[in-house]
Amino acid sequence: MSANVDGGDDPCRLYLITPPVFEPAVFAEDLRAALDGGDVACLQLRLKDLDDDVVRRAAEALMPLAQEHDIAFLINDRPDLAAELGADGTHVGQEDTSYAQARSILGADHIVGVTCHDSRHLAMEAAEAGADYVAFGAFFPTDTKQAKAAADIEILDWWSDLFEIPCVAIGGITVENCPALVAAGADFLSVVAGVWNYPDGPAAAVREFNQAIKEAS
Repeated sequence: MSANVDGGDDPCRLYLITPPVFEPAVFAEDLRAALDGGDVACLQLRLKDLDDDVVRRAAEALMPLAQEHDIAFLINDRPDLAAELGADGTHVGQEDTSYAQARSILGADHIVGVTCHDSRHLAMEAAEAGADYVAFGAFFPTDTKQAKAAADIEILDWWSDLFEIPCVAIGGITVENCPALVAAGADFLSVVAGVWNYPDGPAAAVREFNQAIKEAS
């Protein structure tokens, strides 16, 4: 994933999201292990309802690792901090900063992705407005956050058949259940606990996800 997010006929790739709470110096080692484990397209820093300086410290610890591995670094719901810190872009939800606001802050050369839950209408609106990707979910039960919608896998098939803008699948995705999402046309798999809580560690998780993606493609 770059400032021009690639999708379409390209292979599905991993899109990692940070845990809801972490200590930056400690988590940086988990991130390094994950990124050394195999292909990752993107890392989203997601720290909700915390002081700006907490987000800044986390970004300063993690963004260099992402850049070192040529991975896009996004900051959730904070296009202002993404611009200030030199991140690659932001991800916004339906209740967060609007797409228009985020784009006006970051400009055309940065990534702005939009949560669309299970809504075809919201996804088409985001795409028409110029979003770099749309995110659908939750596809599976998840303890990471309170899911606002349950998405059917068929929406990925519908989107990939009709639109060029990449789609991201999110929500309870694991090595075991991801093949169906890949086969349905997801361009990216957005994963939290499925990597950071993987029994054999994050490096093994990334290896196993990449193998599962390859087999399902």
